[in-house]
Amino acid sequence: MIPTDLFSPALLPFLGPLLLALIALTTGSATGGPALASTLARAQIATLGAFVIAVLTALEVAAIGPHTSLLIGANGIGFSARLDALSSIMFLLVSFVGVIIAKYSRTYLAGEPGQARFTRWLLLTLASVQLLVISGNLVQLCAAWVLTSLALHKLLLFYPGRHAAQVAAKKKFWAARAADAALIAAAALLATKFNTTDIAAILDAATLAPGQLLLPALLIAAAAALKSGQFPSHGWLIEVMETPTPVSALLHAGIVNAGGFLVIRFADVMLASPIAMHALAILGGFTALFGAIVMLTQPSVKTTLAWSTVSQMGFMLLQCGLGAFSIAVLHIVAHSLYKAHAFLSSGSVVDLARAPKAPGAGARLQPLDAALGLGMTLTAFALIGTLFGATTHTAPALLGLGAITLMGVTMMVARSFAGFGRTQMLGRGLLLSLGVSAAWFVAQGGAALVLSDSLPPPPTPDALGLIIIALAVISFIIIALAQLTLPLWRSRPGIQAFRIHLINGLYTNLLWNRLIGAYRRS
Repeated sequence: MIPTDLFSPALLPFLGPLLLALIALTTGSATGGPALASTLARAQIATLGAFVIAVLTALEVAAIGPHTSLLIGANGIGFSARLDALSSIMFLLVSFVGVIIAKYSRTYLAGEPGQARFTRWLLLTLASVQLLVISGNLVQLCAAWVLTSLALHKLLLFYPGRHAAQVAAKKKFWAARAADAALIAAAALLATKFNTTDIAAILDAATLAPGQLLLPALLIAAAAALKSGQFPSHGWLIEVMETPTPVSALLHAGIVNAGGFLVIRFADVMLASPIAMHALAILGGFTALFGAIVMLTQPSVKTTLAWSTVSQMGFMLLQCGLGAFSIAVLHIVAHSLYKAHAFLSSGSVVDLARAPKAPGAGARLQPLDAALGLGMTLTAFALIGTLFGATTHTAPALLGLGAITLMGVTMMVARSFAGFGRTQMLGRGLLLSLGVSAAWFVAQGGAALVLSDSLPPPPTPDALGLIIIALAVISFIIIALAQLTLPLWRSRPGIQAFRIHLINGLYTNLLWNRLIGAYRRS
């Protein structure tokens, strides 16, 4: 007799990865004709089915609240689902992006002999990521973490004859194995410390063990950094152009940002160790700045997007390191949707370049215009923040991270000064800054409300935390001003020479190529 517990609603989310895996494992090697058409159609149906299951799971969480399913296994080893707002959001995100990529790749890879093989590994990768984000125990989490990387490896080598693809896959393989080792070691320490593999039970107990979880927290931070391509392990991430474009988009469906998810999932463990939090914030902040600077020098669309991802993943871990976990979740969702769309639409960049430019878009900005635009943006943000009750005393991390985020609209505000009369554009720039600032506070407030039952509240920063926030804001102000005034100084001989070094990412990736033997003759 089948146990009735197996039909518990809490086990509903397992139907998503199960459906994807079943379709993947029954996918043949057809290269054309009705057989291939049937394979692609079933793949699309499977991704749609997984998305429907994700929606139903989210409704279940909304109705019941956070809960963990029964364990299908024994002695803490097996399958269980941790269902809360965090897992529901990530499940929905991965499933939705999966639907889009499956549909896009059907046309994009039309005529490719390996299209069925690509579809198989696409579905298995999505199934592994879904299994990861709903994990209710450490064993399942570690297994899904490893499977995600192994399945992605097959997609990175879709064109196995390309030397550059082999190099990127090899670097990703070793970075992933180091991340696997770090996570497995952290899981073993946590399971031994708390005598359970249940994630919810570990998180509850972690709040009572401040200062006792330094090593597990450091290992979780290391696993997250390696998984998300943080400096200096970012080389593979900027070389994914050797794979089909859908793979670049797939990375943002809970794969490259799995590091952020891991830290957020174990937020209570991380908060028990301020040292690990500070280390994560420093590394993430440095990677964010490094990626942002190098991104400005890249000559192609896809490499620019890849370096942007390096920077954004650093910013995500900076948010986690400062304890702004709900903001980090919001960032994961927004960045995943934006960057997946950016990669899938990167082929239309020529059409965008030919499109009529907005007035003032090509104007050369003077330092005064840049300073005024940045000053207006930050002043408007501070004003709106005060209205929402956020001050440097009550929410320094919130204000610091928000200020960095709002610098993204500085370009539009500053260009308005250069393009038209200052009086007319002053009002438009001010309204834009106020509107975006208000939207940001509403969005982060909504995220904090939705995730309040899943995540601990942000901690009060200590002295080092305040220093990290201040340094991050000042550094990004400098980067923003440099970007705004780029045409004025990039032609100088010294800058041109340094630009060559930046184009090559300060050669850190080349060092990794040498280390793995990428330059050896076969």
